[in-house]
Amino acid sequence: MTLLELLTLLRKHLKLVIMLPIVCMVAMGLASVLMMSDTYTATTDMYVLASSEGSNSSSALSSDLSASQMLTNDVATLLQSDRVMSDAADQLGLPNLRGYNITVTSESTTRVITLQVTSSDAQGSANVANALADCVSNVAQEVMNVESVNVIDEAPTPEAPSGPNRMLYVAVAAMAGLFAAVAIVVLMDVIDTRVRSAEDVEELLELPVIGRIPEMKGGR
Repeated sequence: MTLLELLTLLRKHLKLVIMLPIVCMVAMGLASVLMMSDTYTATTDMYVLASSEGSNSSSALSSDLSASQMLTNDVATLLQSDRVMSDAADQLGLPNLRGYNITVTSESTTRVITLQVTSSDAQGSANVANALADCVSNVAQEVMNVESVNVIDEAPTPEAPSGPNRMLYVAVAAMAGLFAAVAIVVLMDVIDTRVRSAEDVEELLELPVIGRIPEMKGGR
């Protein structure tokens, strides 16, 4: 099938090609509003301070910087440990933190750790993020060579939802509807083997049409 033939088919079934994406968009829009709850993400940044940071010599400072950078990844892992999460839940009076999605990001070239907590409760996300930052400092001082994990910015209460991305879902549904419409049109054409025109006869038999019988209406 050539592109021109495909465009001709789509034009012939233009109503289906237009309506199916619209139906998919409306269905996804309603589903995203009625079935998907808004989520809120609270973010806090922390700075890892090695226990020997107080030395004044340049060699000590260089050594401390390298040590702190290596410790950063360990602290990032510690943030998601059962102990830190349990301590944070106890601090907030919660049985656990299962309803919260926790993401920790750390770069190998810095001593800054970014903690993001996402849930359907804006205030709860901020509370959990701040509690985790507080608890990880205590645990890190106890089990690692860390003087403290200092909070750069406390997590504020999110004012706007971070998800779900309803516009993206609707756009994807529209594209899926369009692809489905094209597939249906092509499948209908493949299944339909009826001869409808002289051109179909020529293509099927590979012979020219030498005559036509006019359609008679009213028996005349």
